[in-house]
Amino acid sequence: MSGGGGNVHGDRDHDGHGHGHGHGLIDPSIVRSRAGVRAVSTSLGVLLATTAVQALVYAASGSVALLADLIHNGGDALTAVPLGIAFFLRSERGERLGGLGVVLAVVASGLVALGAAIDHLVHRPHLSHLWVLAAAGGVGFVGNEAAAFVRLRAGRRLASPALVADGLHARIDGLVSLGVVVSAGIVSAGLPVADPVVGLVITLVILRIALQSWRTIRDGHAH
Repeated sequence: MSGGGGNVHGDRDHDGHGHGHGHGLIDPSIVRSRAGVRAVSTSLGVLLATTAVQALVYAASGSVALLADLIHNGGDALTAVPLGIAFFLRSERGERLGGLGVVLAVVASGLVALGAAIDHLVHRPHLSHLWVLAAAGGVGFVGNEAAAFVRLRAGRRLASPALVADGLHARIDGLVSLGVVVSAGIVSAGLPVADPVVGLVITLVILRIALQSWRTIRDGHAH
């Protein structure tokens, strides 16, 4: 609202440090908070939808490579929650803690995926619906790439190392999802052992992502 009248949101203090919206001015921390919440909310929705689709396909195919991928995608989606809360509260310390939560979630999902891969390597369950399995891997790639784009763009604009780390995490996850497509192709060619082997490779990639994410949070650089 123009003019010198009052504003329902309150006026700025005389020293210019108030948090009001008078004369069209908005506190930069509020702008950053809203942008951060919007970014993590969007990526959360994308990854939850991706995980839901992959879970349906896993129920039909039983692929451990896909299981490793969907577990990781689900954990990745949930890392948006603490980051979103930190942005909402405008807490830099909260962002850092949220970033550490990202690292812990990656490590946990990697350990679960490792257990599943070893189990399938020993018991060799029969896989089915391979073309659907390959499609699910493609869905994982597209979903993660979309989430990575949102997180990286916002993280660099807002100078948030935690959000950048989460974006890099999602981008590499997209490449991991392509491993599911590779697994389906090799299994269809008559090599079923490829599925747990690919699952193990995905696990190694997950743990590498954890190390990279931790370094980004530790160094505090949003590049």
